[in-house]
This record gives sequence, structure tokens and C-alpha cells, in this order.
Amino acid sequence: MSKVPLTVTGAEKLRQELQNLKSVERPSVIAAIAEARAHGDLSENAEYDAAKERQSFVEGRIVELEFKLSNAQIIDPKLLDAEGNVVFGATVELEDMESGQKVNYQIVGDDEADLKEGKISISSPIARALIGKFPGDVAEVQAPGGVREYEVLDVQYI
Repeated sequence: MSKVPLTVTGAEKLRQELQNLKSVERPSVIAAIAEARAHGDLSENAEYDAAKERQSFVEGRIVELEFKLSNAQIIDPKLLDAEGNVVFGATVELEDMESGQKVNYQIVGDDEADLKEGKISISSPIARALIGKFPGDVAEVQAPGGVREYEVLDVQYI
């Protein structure tokens, strides 16, 4: 079984979601099922069907989160000593060689990726191209519109 890489922040978010599902969502769904059952005939009860479907989703997500957390390799970027090398958890400042635009990305696990927050998945093409690079290196990324080149300006472990 391979380990799932997560940052400390990402693991905490998954733990909070799991706690919410177990302590809030699950009891809420159970109550909704009980209420729908009280309405009588279950064969034509849309509330009951919807509650059972929601219960299935909640239970499935609980199993998924427990699996991910039990197989997680939690990495704290602040404790990394990669000597300026781009690694999982690193925050990288890049410059698009074509447009000159500068961007910052943190390389995170698949479950934590959120481009709006500047977090890119370790399995994304840009992250794969950046791994192992140092400031001053140029990474070639195979994008849908063709090859893009990014210069690594800075690497931080924050």
C-alpha cells in the first residue's frame, strides 16, 4: 500500500471534515431517515429515498477519509531541509518565460490542491516538471497549448 502525501495543513482539513461528518452529518441523516420512516409507506417516500442516498454519500466519504488519513505520509514543509531543491510541500516562485508573469505555488497532495489558493497537486504536470529544480533552473511544462517554460526564482519551505 503506497502512502498518500499530505501537508500538515491538508491532513488537519481532512481530520476536521471527518469529525464534522461523524458528529454532525451522520446524526442529521439518521434523524432524517427516522422522520421519513414515520411518514409511512417507504415505497413511495421521496424524503426517505433522499435521506438514504445522503446517508450512503456520508458513509462513503467517512470511509474514504479514514483510508486516506490512515495511509497518509504527513510532511511539514517547515521541517524540510532540501537545500533549495523543489520538493513536496515547497512553495515555489516562478516566472513564465514567455509572458514574464510571476506566480507562487505550493506543491501539495491531490486532496489539498486548490489553484485559487496557489496549491498545486504533486501529480500535476507543472509540479512534476518542478520537482528537483533549484532557483535559476528552467522547467519545461507540457501544457495543452504546447510547451511552457518557467524559471524557478525562489524555493521556500513555509
